[in-house]
Amino acid sequence: MYVKILKNIAGVTLIGIGVIGIFLPIVQGVLLIIAGLYLMGVKIDDVKKWFKSLKF
Repeated sequence: MYVKILKNIAGVTLIGIGVIGIFLPIVQGVLLIIAGLYLMGVKIDDVKKWFKSLKF
């Protein structure tokens, strides 16, 4: 139970730093976002469905 909560907190933190890192030249933003999604247990199909639901 606590491990899952800690993984989700770490995942959200990595995604947040990754989004900031997209705009900073020092931090590899995309890699941090991918690591955060992996920690949170998000599958590729879930991400594809989420992107399809967005209206651009």
